[in-house]
Formats: sequence, structure tokens, C-alpha cells
Amino acid sequence: MTTSLSRRRFLIGAASLTALPLVASCVGTGADAGGASGAAASTLTLQSSIQDAGPKAALQALVGEYKTGQVTLNSVATEQFRAQLSTYLTSATPPDVLAWYAGSVANSYAAQNLLLDVSELWQPGGACANFSPALKALSTSSDGKSIFVPTNYYWWSIFYKKSAFAKWGVTPPTTWDEFIKLCDTLKARGVVPLTNGIGPTPWMASGWFDYLNLRINGATYHRELLAGKRSFEDKQIAAVLEQYRRIVPYFHPNQTSWDAQQAATPMVNDEAAMYLVGAFATQYFPKEQQDDLDFFSVPTIDPAVPSAEEAPTDGYFAAAGSKNAAGAKALLSYLASAPAQQEFIQKSGGSNMPTSPDVDTASFSPLVKKAITMLNNTKEITQFFNRDSSDALQTTADAALTKFIANPADIAGTQKAWQAAAKSVFSS
Repeated sequence: MTTSLSRRRFLIGAASLTALPLVASCVGTGADAGGASGAAASTLTLQSSIQDAGPKAALQALVGEYKTGQVTLNSVATEQFRAQLSTYLTSATPPDVLAWYAGSVANSYAAQNLLLDVSELWQPGGACANFSPALKALSTSSDGKSIFVPTNYYWWSIFYKKSAFAKWGVTPPTTWDEFIKLCDTLKARGVVPLTNGIGPTPWMASGWFDYLNLRINGATYHRELLAGKRSFEDKQIAAVLEQYRRIVPYFHPNQTSWDAQQAATPMVNDEAAMYLVGAFATQYFPKEQQDDLDFFSVPTIDPAVPSAEEAPTDGYFAAAGSKNAAGAKALLSYLASAPAQQEFIQKSGGSNMPTSPDVDTASFSPLVKKAITMLNNTKEITQFFNRDSSDALQTTADAALTKFIANPADIAGTQKAWQAAAKSVFSS
């Protein structure tokens, strides 16, 4: 029996690999003093779910070097952290700062007034004053308050090998019609256009759903759908599944038995051409092929829809009930500073990389620099299906999309079953 791997658990394992670094536009302040001036010097608690050896040790080192005050770092297993996060935030004495990720979870706790308003960190002179508008929007609650400090993220795109494209005499497409034509051309030449691994990692099927929804209906609709404010039976979702149906014949037939890492093998062997996946997958390729990798964004379908990219984002938020709000903000400023991020990248060796532009990027690869440009210029940044919704709703997507891929003609049936499952999640 094959054991199903959750997306979060899979990425935790992938984080132990040395992924490529990514930088966004953010200026850190308070680096010289280890935080904002005037903060009360008392013991703070930082609750973290980071468990991989390198990043965990790097965070421990940063906490030990913090100068403004003492910090107690509590490292908790990821699933335990997830299960107890609500308890942490509603406690009479909550942790002051918590390491987690942006998206629906942060926004839902902000709606309950459980997260500290850190808007001053986003104002001129603050640690995040020069974050991109997309990152600022991602970290802003529905009532306009900044409630999150993103410190690292990675990108999703369609990856390919430059040498393989050259051998086949093809180039990256810029429109959806060109993408479909490229897939037809490759298939006619005996090359499998697309690879994926939706067996033990069924959440990989959501990558294409997310991007097609973003390209057809836009980021606002996408977030509303995943928040239960729209229906999976909407005609807009029928349009998404219709485009998904068009690309199903282009996937490798073994995608239903492979996991995300195994799906890279046909690209390694030039049997498949393209892979929509997160940048963590670069480490699935032999070292001698990693410089050969390139990527392009999922092409535009409707030019009227603003650009959006998937970039799962990690960072920190603070508890509204913190007994030392000034100290919590000072710690957040320190963690966002360039020196702290520089140290983290040097010591962690993991996939979580800095967001400050003041970290030296001279050694970063052309691939990463290209991603920086792409994300700094996109109108919207989304996360991934489960981060923009919940793990429970991700389970409905896994079931709906794997059945759809097996029978792509039944769009209406897929929508009906998916909405029924989603309704039970939102009503629970």
C-alpha cells in the first residue's frame, strides 16, 4: 500500500536539500542593535516549528546573538505546532512571536484579533518598508492591518532544460495558445510534453489548478474560492477545468504512480519536456544538469487578468496578547534584517532563503535572479492551495483532481462532487 504524503510533510523533507536562494525587495532595520530601539528588555518567547537540522541550528544561533533582550526559543514538531497554534494564540500568556507562513491561517487568526498589528514595520524606516506591493498585500489582513513579516519564499514555474529545448528546436511560449502548440509539437516528435507526480503526492495536481484559476479568474476570485465565498460549481471553475482538460493528454502516463521527486526523472532523461513545480525540485536533477535548468511562468490566458505567481512564503507573526508588544516588534525587525538573514543563509543550508536586498546576491544563480525579477514585478503573490485555504480543503482537491485527471470529460460531475466535499469542510 502506498503511503500518501502531505504537501507540508513532503516539503519539510525537501527542505533538507540545498535549494536555490530567492530574494525580494525588503529593507531590514535594527540590524545594528538587534531590533527597534526603546523596546523593553525582557524575556521573549519565540515558538517555531522549524525542525530540519540546518535551519533549526541557524535560528538558534540568531536567537543566541540577539542583543535587545533575552529570547527563549521553543522548537515544536510541525504537526504539533499546527494542532496547537490556536491554543498558543488564545492563551493568557501566549508566545510573543511565532514562526509560520503567510496565507489563510494568518488571515483567519487576524480576523479573530489574535495577531499583533505590526503596520509600523511596513512604514518608512520600518524593517519591511521596501517590500514589494505584492508581499505587503500578502501580509495585510482584511481590515488593512499588517499582521505578518515574510522573511523567505520560493517560486513555482514551468521548468525545462535549455539543452533539451535546443535539441528539439523549440522555444518557451508567451501565450496559452503558443503553449498548447508547443505541447502538440513535442508530442508529435515523440517527446512527452509534461511530467508530474500525483501518486503519493496528489497535491501536485493542485499546482495546475491554481495557475489556471489565477490566469482565467484572477487572484481575488481564487482566494475567495478557497475561503468558501465561491462555489466549485461556478461557471468560472468549469472554464478552469476545460483548460485543464486540454492539457491532460500531454502528461506522462506514469504521473499517477510517481511522487513529485520521481516525476523529474523523465526530464533528466530528455523523455519529458516540462514540469510545473516549485523551485525545490531543482535538487531532483543531477548537479551537472542544474545549470541547464530554466523556467517560464504559466503563460497568459486572458490579458485582462492581472499577473499572479505562486510563491509560498514563510516568516513570523506576533500574538496580540503578547505582554511585550514592543519587544515582539523589535525581534521581528531583527529577524528581517539583512545581517540576520545573511547569517541564516550561511548556516542553514536549507531551502528557506533571505528576503532582504542587502544580502549579497553576487553568488546567486541566473535562475534565481530571474525569479527575483519575476516576483518583484508580478501584481499578486499567492501561496499554494492548502496555504491559501486549509489542509482539509486540500484533501478535497486531491480527491477531485485525481478523479478528474482519470476522467477529464466529466467536468460537471467533478464540480458537483468537489463542491459537496468543500461544503462539508466549511460547515464543520
